[in-house]
Amino acid sequence: MGMGIPECLEQLDIRRSIVGLATGAGAIYLLYKAIKAAIKCQPPICTTSPICIARLAIERERHGRDSGELRRLLNSLECKQDEYTKSMILHSITRCVYLLEAEASACTADDISLVSSMLDDKDNSVKIQALNTLKAFSSIRKFRLIIQEHSIKVLELISTIWDSELHIASLRLLNNLTLPDFVHPQLRRVMPALMEILQSDYILAQVQAIRLLSHLAQKNDLLYDILNCQVHSNFLCLFQSTQPGSLLFEVLVFAERLSEGRNSPHYRAVKWHYNEQSLHEALFGDESRLADRLLSLVIHPEEEVQIQACKVIVSLQWPPDLGARSSSCQPSSSYFNN
Repeated sequence: MGMGIPECLEQLDIRRSIVGLATGAGAIYLLYKAIKAAIKCQPPICTTSPICIARLAIERERHGRDSGELRRLLNSLECKQDEYTKSMILHSITRCVYLLEAEASACTADDISLVSSMLDDKDNSVKIQALNTLKAFSSIRKFRLIIQEHSIKVLELISTIWDSELHIASLRLLNNLTLPDFVHPQLRRVMPALMEILQSDYILAQVQAIRLLSHLAQKNDLLYDILNCQVHSNFLCLFQSTQPGSLLFEVLVFAERLSEGRNSPHYRAVKWHYNEQSLHEALFGDESRLADRLLSLVIHPEEEVQIQACKVIVSLQWPPDLGARSSSCQPSSSYFNN
């Protein structure tokens, strides 16, 4: 028997209600499953999320277990990957080394060699990430000597590729290592590049370059190479009070170490000759205006800059060995005689 129009509409409303309830229940169930999956999710092998890696590290440390994340990343790096994927894997390895100390310490020399091989990649972003990863591993004592063996390659990158981010990564790694004597010949060849980076307009690279140069200035066999290195005519702009305090402080430390080095008995025992555009002439030559720059920094708003400027002034006026000479002997420079 057929139904009338009212009965059909009533039946349709009932069906719609049933479908609506079912659909609503299905949506709620699907939402529940999505939330549950999100809570239980594990970070993928090549994750770059610091939150996932940090959560993994905390959970595994709490239970005293090895997550295996670092090993999976290193294994995936051995596979053939495109440049972007390699960069992301190296980035994740760096984070893991910092966060998962026990797993990082369990790595081997082969793992360091694998990461170091990425320095030969044609893509600069891969090189930069590899340098960052090596710096992370260099915080673990047992890897420092292994990483030092690659310092010549790192110096080569600095001198052959003009890329500020690559310079920063390279210099941060070198500043985190004790450079062995066998790299000194390569350091001499890289000196002009370091000087160019110092005189660039990229503060982060300048600070890292001058920290390395300050360290090298304390090496007797490298001091002359640094002092005789050619610089721009406006080199003393680095001593202007308008420079960032962090850079000014490092520049002043560098100047103090150079002054102390050239005034040492060992260095003064030889009569050195410098070219006219050398760092020595810019800082210590007869025409140098370094004294004026230093005096203006004595009233710099940052106290550490003031103190360091005073230290440089003292080192310029009074060579360390002055007390051992006769009282009639004059100081080696006359910057402040006026």
